[in-house]
Amino acid sequence: MSVVTSGNAPIERAAMRRADGSPLRVLVVDDEPALAELVSLALRYEGWTVETAADGRTAVHKARMLRPDVAVLDLMLPDMTGLEVLDRVRQLLPDLPVLLLTAKDTVEDRIAGLTAGGDDYVTKPFSVEEVVLRLRSLLRRTGVATEDACTRLVVGDLTLDEDSHEVTRDGVDIALTSTEFELLRLFMRNPRRVLSKAQILDRVWSYDFGGRSNIVELYVSYLRKKIDNGRAPMIHTLRGAGYVLKPAR
Repeated sequence: MSVVTSGNAPIERAAMRRADGSPLRVLVVDDEPALAELVSLALRYEGWTVETAADGRTAVHKARMLRPDVAVLDLMLPDMTGLEVLDRVRQLLPDLPVLLLTAKDTVEDRIAGLTAGGDDYVTKPFSVEEVVLRLRSLLRRTGVATEDACTRLVVGDLTLDEDSHEVTRDGVDIALTSTEFELLRLFMRNPRRVLSKAQILDRVWSYDFGGRSNIVELYVSYLRKKIDNGRAPMIHTLRGAGYVLKPAR
């Protein structure tokens, strides 16, 4: 999997939304399932809606149906080249900002991609954080998105304020450490979505713990004691799959 993760802690930044306040729509096109899922998870962590496609035909179809605000496009796909996909998508959405991904790093390849209509270019292996920052820059430059000074996440009776770092459940304040806060934020940005230990490690700790995935179990247990203690549970374990947060019944 052509991804290099950063050793730094998650970066605090203002949330970005569409001009009407709704979540940004992103189309991720890559035929490597693990890579596409990792990039998608990072973008959902930003609060964006993400659709994926593993080949060119599906990408063009989803671009027509989703009408995304920005796209991440691999240049090497099984049924057609990324440049062919880019040309077809441009016919549908002439102003769509597109970030190109490629394993090729020659000047000629970069020129070909940018000349064909790509707005920016990232070479594999890349850091997921770089992809996020490049997309935010594209959205800012093209005026597609606006930035919020403060964002509140709400799942059931659980509320998290990303600006003040205040967390409440049913109106009761809950004190969290910085790591617990980042873990809860990841869950709340992906409600009802099963997150594996590997995904959680990548987004919360931003590096591989060398097999020490039990750190995730430990911090999930910490969160449960604070979020679910004496209340209907919101954090659930799916054996062999990971964890999911959803509103209590």
